[in-house]
Amino acid sequence: MPDPERPEPGGYDPVGPRPKEAVSPTGQGGPMDLALDEAESVEGIEKTAGPGASGPRERARSLWSDAWHQLRRNPVFILSSALILFLVVIAIWPQLIASGDPLQCDLSKSQQGSAPGHPFGYDTQGCDVYTRTVYGARASITVGVCATLGAALLGSALGGLAGFFGGWGDSLLSRVADIFFGIPVVLGGLVFLSVVTSTTVWPVVGFIVLLGWPQIARIARGSVITAKQNDYVQAARALGAGNARMLLRHVAPNAVAPVIVVATIALGTYIALEATLSFLGVGLRPPTVSWGIDISNAASQIRNAPHMLLWPAGALSITVLAFIMLGDAVRDALDPKLR
Repeated sequence: MPDPERPEPGGYDPVGPRPKEAVSPTGQGGPMDLALDEAESVEGIEKTAGPGASGPRERARSLWSDAWHQLRRNPVFILSSALILFLVVIAIWPQLIASGDPLQCDLSKSQQGSAPGHPFGYDTQGCDVYTRTVYGARASITVGVCATLGAALLGSALGGLAGFFGGWGDSLLSRVADIFFGIPVVLGGLVFLSVVTSTTVWPVVGFIVLLGWPQIARIARGSVITAKQNDYVQAARALGAGNARMLLRHVAPNAVAPVIVVATIALGTYIALEATLSFLGVGLRPPTVSWGIDISNAASQIRNAPHMLLWPAGALSITVLAFIMLGDAVRDALDPKLR
């Protein structure tokens, strides 16, 4: 009579797989014992390895953690971030590296070269070029940061809502953005800022936001349209999620990366735009200390005193380059196609 516990050779086993303890080592050190030892060791590792353990299994990183993982190993990002951090610190506390007063001038030292304690020399009014270059970082970085935040917030809100809901609002926003794209930036600044008498940075910030939001809005609109077509958004809609929850919880976090990249690169462009408008006499105005104002004052004396133009122009170029390099590094980290 056949044993019901053993299947016939080459036949079907009606009982199913045996429990693990049914297989025991032979005790002779053969291949079967080695295979059993390896299986038990692997199983023990899988059981003891938790979410933070560095075992065979590794948790998948999100887009942001993966981007930060790559940025930390990018020398361009490290160099640009260190330079921007230094510029922000001296913009907030210029007294750390400049002890003089940027508005204190001595006409007897007009256009003189470098001297002890004044390495950059003096300008036409006898002001210390080094002190004015250090203090000029405050106005330029303030304009760049505030204008970028304003344009990014306004453009992201309008573009995101237009891309998510569509309809006549989307069409209206697109046509309004086309109108602003047709306005030359420098010409618009000459017209808009020529009637402003304020010497603060806020009129310049407002003008840059006014002409800068359509670019951010178009980027945000396209990114939201792409994100809302994904399966997880459709699943949330099928489960009864409202528009506000889908937009804030599912669409916005996955559509904000392109906006961050464009805004970071635009920050350097806005700093250069402020210097251009100040050079033309419609941007920041004295007694505000700005690189654009100093470059404008030194332009007519470039042959007699080139140091007046060299240092503020060099500081402006390095600042713009640092922000553009930072934007390129962030773009490479957030775009999977560029990895």
